[in-house]
Amino acid sequence: MAARLLGEGKGVEQPHSFLPVQRMNGRVTPSPSNLVAKLAIYKSSPRKYSHLRTSVRICYTKTMLIAVDTGGTKTLVASFSSDGSLQTSERFETPKNTDEYIAQVGETIRKVLGDEAPTAIVVAVPAIIKNNVVVIARNLGWENFDIVSALKPAFDCPILLENDANLAGLAEAHALPEMPNVCLYITVSTGIGTGVIANGVISPEFAQAEGGQAVVTHDGELKTWESFASGRAFHEKYNMYAKDVTDPKLWQEIGENIGLGLVAQIPLLNPDVVVIGGSIGTYFDKYAEYLEPFLRAHLVDRTPEVRAASHPEQAVIYGCYYHALDRLASEAA
Repeated sequence: MAARLLGEGKGVEQPHSFLPVQRMNGRVTPSPSNLVAKLAIYKSSPRKYSHLRTSVRICYTKTMLIAVDTGGTKTLVASFSSDGSLQTSERFETPKNTDEYIAQVGETIRKVLGDEAPTAIVVAVPAIIKNNVVVIARNLGWENFDIVSALKPAFDCPILLENDANLAGLAEAHALPEMPNVCLYITVSTGIGTGVIANGVISPEFAQAEGGQAVVTHDGELKTWESFASGRAFHEKYNMYAKDVTDPKLWQEIGENIGLGLVAQIPLLNPDVVVIGGSIGTYFDKYAEYLEPFLRAHLVDRTPEVRAASHPEQAVIYGCYYHALDRLASEAA
């Protein structure tokens, strides 16, 4: 996510298409993002829908979930009720100084909470994360930043830290008509991030993967995918944003540059569907006509479905919501 170089944010709205149909235990069952609907499903046939029992328990407890989407220029803090309703949201300029960041996040969380107490807080960062610590966030200049420990004294609830692309991928996977076995999510913005969702959860095997740092051949040289296909690279080369592009040849370049990275990722992960988000996700219809034939030409055995993110600007905060539910459900089990 980081700075949204390829398009401006459009504010936060509640995306109703994050209410998917999900395949569970071999059955296709409604799996909306709100637990109230899950409760109704469970009550209709407790034996048939026993797999929803853990999630249903949360319905009987008033919850307030906090999502923090940390970007390179702005940070969004939003609160959700347990039924998936977006309550309040606030944005602020992302401080590069870590102490200032913690102070601003804490102050904004308290503001959006009002008189409520948080049940869980999920912080999304465009970073490599290990053991709940930011190892490195290149676009923010952070290294070995323990956000969780810094926030813990102020909030008596679980605090989770996760890569923003993983969380966006989680939300977008839930927005699909049917949950795939493997969903590869690509966010193309200032940089390029990847998230792998396996059977509806963030894949632990690939949670720390940095797809944007994959090395591929471009213009006869070995380069990282991010170095030539990201929003920053495009802006540095042409001094324009995607919203300014009218030349079909530039859209072709964008599509094929994205394709170069995907032909390296897809054979490794064998995803059922690839979702492209980040700021460039809003322009998918402009470059898809070049991307899709490029993939078919270079992936001779199997080309997965490739589609635009349903809500490229809101996916991260809804991913935070799903991630918090997963944590609460696992604790209630």
